Amino acid sequence: MSDRRALLRWLTAAPAGLALVNLASAAAGAQDSGARNTSPQPASGAVIPNLVGAEQIAMLVYPGFTALDLVGPHFFFACLAGARVHLVSTQDNMEPVVSDLMLAVQPTTRLADLSETPDVVFVPGGSAGTLAAMRHEPTLAFLRTHGRAARVKTSVCTGSFVLAAAGLLEGKQATSHWLARESLAAFGATPVDARVVHDGDTITGAGVSAGLDMGLAVVEALRGRPYAQALMLQAEYAPQPPFVGGRPENTDPAITQMLRERSQFRASAEVIAAERR
Repeated sequence: MSDRRALLRWLTAAPAGLALVNLASAAAGAQDSGARNTSPQPASGAVIPNLVGAEQIAMLVYPGFTALDLVGPHFFFACLAGARVHLVSTQDNMEPVVSDLMLAVQPTTRLADLSETPDVVFVPGGSAGTLAAMRHEPTLAFLRTHGRAARVKTSVCTGSFVLAAAGLLEGKQATSHWLARESLAAFGATPVDARVVHDGDTITGAGVSAGLDMGLAVVEALRGRPYAQALMLQAEYAPQPPFVGGRPENTDPAITQMLRERSQFRASAEVIAAERR
């Protein structure tokens, strides 16, 4: 118990102006000030082991991606003390990459410029932009090269279809957005109706908001559950939707059917799967 109190005192002793705890800053500060600070440091490893690491995390950004697919996991990945997150553009330039709803994200590198294989390779989903990415050979080549060798390959929503188009889900269990999930079978994957699916070195998340769950699952795989729980608490991630819904089985069937009728993603993805046979 004394270790836990000491850790809390240490984490909350942030410089003036910081509104929230930042594990990365706290860890870096503790390392940097060790020789100068004579106050006792907590035995933090007793509460959160693996506090500082050196993971390289590559998060693809392609035109037409869904921003929340990226931003949710990015929060958790970027909070890993010592890790480096690369926002990898599939464009030939370093211009901002525009999402499906016109939110632009500034990349940090391009496909061709990331030479070392990262520990984590992540793909967000989308709709028309995702279908284009599934046919973009430089993107698929990047995933084949780095995804196969990465410690963890992961996706949110229809991002799993980009992994599948690169041949990385063949023989694997995986999930995706409920509207598209079953078509993963056309790429040799086994669709699973679950929020997050683990299969060996692959962790896939279901639709959009499941990116938060997937991000925490990856943090746990990299650093352990105490670290993931600390980030979960820091984000105050304890969902309480304002009303029941979010799944086909707990939503008005007429609404579910309307969405099914308006979605062309499954049919388009299956065409791409047929092209790649």
